Amino acid sequence: MKKEKYMKINATKFGLAGGVISGIGILVMTLFASYFPGWSNLMLEAYGRFGYSLNGIGIFLGLVYGFIDGFIGFWLLAIIYNKLLK
Repeated sequence: MKKEKYMKINATKFGLAGGVISGIGILVMTLFASYFPGWSNLMLEAYGRFGYSLNGIGIFLGLVYGFIDGFIGFWLLAIIYNKLLK
């Protein structure tokens, strides 16, 4: 059987894309916290001990923390995907 060739993912670019999406998602959910009470409570539990809150500074911190989490998660996903191709 012929082995199919698959392209590898650039882990850094994939991580950056995931970080931007995650950061913007948390930013939007923080801005509209009254519409997402379940998510707001979850984010407060996850990031509250790092200074995150539902105010102006919390919006910025949510964006930063979301970017970091998204980058690491998507970067690891790309690394694992590339390892499984070998």
